[in-house]
Amino acid sequence: MKKSILYLMLVLASGAMIASPSMAREYTLSEIYQKALKSSEKIEAAREDVFIAQMSKNKAWSLLIPRVTAYGTYNLFTEDKYNVSGILVQPDESGTWGVRADQSFSLSARELDALKIAGQSITKSEYDLDAVKSEFVLAVAASFYDVLKAQKALEIANANLDRLTKYHYLVQARMKVGELTKTALLRAEGELSGARADDLKASNALQLARAALVRITGVEQDFQLKDEQISSSEVCELDRLRQSAMDGRTDLKSYDMQTKMAEQQVKYARGAFWPNVGLFAVYNRADQSPIGSTFNRESVFGGVSLSFPFFEGGLRIAEYKEARARERQARLAYDDFKKSVDIELKAACLDLDTLKGSLKFLEDQQTFAKDNYNAVMKQFENGLATSLDVMDANTLLLTADRNLAEALYNYQVAYLNVKKSSGTLLRFVNVGK
Repeated sequence: MKKSILYLMLVLASGAMIASPSMAREYTLSEIYQKALKSSEKIEAAREDVFIAQMSKNKAWSLLIPRVTAYGTYNLFTEDKYNVSGILVQPDESGTWGVRADQSFSLSARELDALKIAGQSITKSEYDLDAVKSEFVLAVAASFYDVLKAQKALEIANANLDRLTKYHYLVQARMKVGELTKTALLRAEGELSGARADDLKASNALQLARAALVRITGVEQDFQLKDEQISSSEVCELDRLRQSAMDGRTDLKSYDMQTKMAEQQVKYARGAFWPNVGLFAVYNRADQSPIGSTFNRESVFGGVSLSFPFFEGGLRIAEYKEARARERQARLAYDDFKKSVDIELKAACLDLDTLKGSLKFLEDQQTFAKDNYNAVMKQFENGLATSLDVMDANTLLLTADRNLAEALYNYQVAYLNVKKSSGTLLRFVNVGK
């Protein structure tokens, strides 16, 4: 009975171990995007920048709203005092309280300039958030395909190990009957040891790629990926993509908004040369004991003030010149970034065209390499080919498999990179706000 129970437990445990990989959730690239965007610290930090910009606009609004202040005092004296005419000059106790409203503004209305700059800052932060999303989505895609590439590399390494294991067995058998020398066996053992090392290296590389994807996306450790390949006949038309980049790239729009903010900052600095006007209104209430004959219990009054600092050591001139310099700096940065975008787009297109054109040749190379290896192995089994011929055929097949897998997954990333360079990546992968 005990043996039966133990056997049943072993069977159940083995079944669980076999079933666990298949029970792991399989993610598509789109699902990986959505999960990564929810758990990314970089995206959250960029969202906080938008919130900070919104709070800056609230602060700018506060300059246009009157400031209301309530105040109150209570005084306790040692004694009441009267002058020679019997008029009270110091009571026993007194108190005052009231409400005061103040509003100040420049005649140049520079407060409105500050409000406009704050609104532009919000727009710029939103552009920056989309730019961070675009960069992040491309990084997620690259990590996604790195895992698939590492899985394929491990499959290729396993297949190479199987081929060399079979070859090593054949060499051993033929050496025993005297058809091959000890040198051929040593060569086969050396190649087999190298294949084992490559297999271990590919296995560790896959673990590292999976760990990197877990770090960037927040998926669970035992995930599975659905191998999705992008096949497109789209041709890189640089003129169309340049226009798309000018219209759609949010980082370029952010630079443009930075230029507009710098222009507005010049107007704000120029407004400092205008006088400032202050308005105030006060309601005041007082009480004292004892009450004198001239005591005023309640008063309401208001006033206007005009101030103009005609000399402050050159501060306003320095701030104005600084603002003009920052405006020129912003324009130069915008023009420089436009040139960088053009080069980035051209490089992305050339990379995509190169990979797209080489895929057909690499597929043909892999087909020829497979046929060549199978033919050489048959010749070797019949004593018509040497060990060197087999090694050359196996090396050619291994290289063809690796090159094709590398180019295939690099093509997926290159295609998304073109979308990112042209400013259409977020729409293409359907990533929401």
